[in-house]
Amino acid sequence: MPVMSPSPVELLATALFAIAILHTFSVPFFARLAHKDGPHAGFWHLMAEVEVVFGVWAFVLIVGMALLAGTATTVEYMDTRNFTEPLFVFAIMVIAASRPILDLVMDAVAGIAARVPAHRAVVTYFITLSVVPLLGSLITEPAAMTLAAIMLRDTAFRRIDNTRFQYLTLGVLFVNISIGGVLTAYAAPPVLMVASTFGWDSAFMATHFGWRAACAVVLNAAVATLLFRGLLVRHVPAKLEVHRHKIPVAVAAVHLLFLIGVVLFAHHPAIFMGMFLLFIGYTTAYKRFQDRLMIKEGLMVGFFLAGLIVLGGLQKWWLQDLLGSLSPMALYWGATILTAVTDNAALTYLGSLVEGSSEAWRYMLVAGAVTGGGLTVIANAPNPAGFSILKPTFAGGTISPLFLLFGSLGPTIVAAVFFLLPG
Repeated sequence: MPVMSPSPVELLATALFAIAILHTFSVPFFARLAHKDGPHAGFWHLMAEVEVVFGVWAFVLIVGMALLAGTATTVEYMDTRNFTEPLFVFAIMVIAASRPILDLVMDAVAGIAARVPAHRAVVTYFITLSVVPLLGSLITEPAAMTLAAIMLRDTAFRRIDNTRFQYLTLGVLFVNISIGGVLTAYAAPPVLMVASTFGWDSAFMATHFGWRAACAVVLNAAVATLLFRGLLVRHVPAKLEVHRHKIPVAVAAVHLLFLIGVVLFAHHPAIFMGMFLLFIGYTTAYKRFQDRLMIKEGLMVGFFLAGLIVLGGLQKWWLQDLLGSLSPMALYWGATILTAVTDNAALTYLGSLVEGSSEAWRYMLVAGAVTGGGLTVIANAPNPAGFSILKPTFAGGTISPLFLLFGSLGPTIVAAVFFLLPG
């Protein structure tokens, strides 16, 4: 079959996608311009927000598409995009970050840490980077990312002003979240995109991916804990902070039910968004048991993911043929690298469209996609949530994409070793 030439709209979309990727690596430059307080400081500040990058360039694409292909074609394209994932990440991020849910998780972590004969801050750090990411296989990766990022922010990042600690911890967190959701067939976006097509259920995921991921997650967390044990002991109190008012059991139970409900109906936006609106009403009625809901942060993350979907939807013309031309081993490393510059769920979805693929090829596609999920903020859908939560604790209120890449290389190599083990 002859290869069709890309349309002008597809070429424009690929050019803007490349510009958006370069933009994510340039946010420190825009942040420096914003800090000069010139007449356009507000604009430079906007351009320095990683969460708006793909949304801004997606808007440029929409305008360009309307000019090149007409308004009707543009509207049709937007109507055919599936924005369930941005909506879900927005809703689950706000609910998981609510005070009663955080208190439940923190109390559970404190209970475990109290029974381990070691400094509580060290044990808490290890649990946050190991158990919580693996919990993502049950409550979904975005929820696990939200909980882990807030716990790290409140227990360690606000007290330890050390660049090496921040970026290596962030790298471990992003990689462990990406691979920690593969114990089931519904929690990790790149797995969800192919599970039905490939015929993979949770039993298959646990036996083929789960044990490898669990070993890599625990090893990554253990190495980070050993590296930074001294910093944690010196700067983080052994006793976790407790809120002023105790959360009633009934309130905590209602929040937990909302969280479970949104997870169960994660693929049905009409249902989970209805639950979410009811959740907002409930928290308004019981304000005294709430902290500020992360509405703004959740919206920013949703905007980021929506922009990625709009731009990524027109990359099929080059990406699908590239994936189909690779052998299983080449595909693994290709998927790992491509994930750094594309969303890994979009990558596996395009791979699922390749006809006649072998089981080994399919395994390598998904394994590579989740392995590279921590390399950049765009590599995995939950990453923008962690990025948004932890960003204020970094110097200058911004996270360097290049330093994040370096910080995640070690954990990524560990994940690769386990996913490439025979058997």
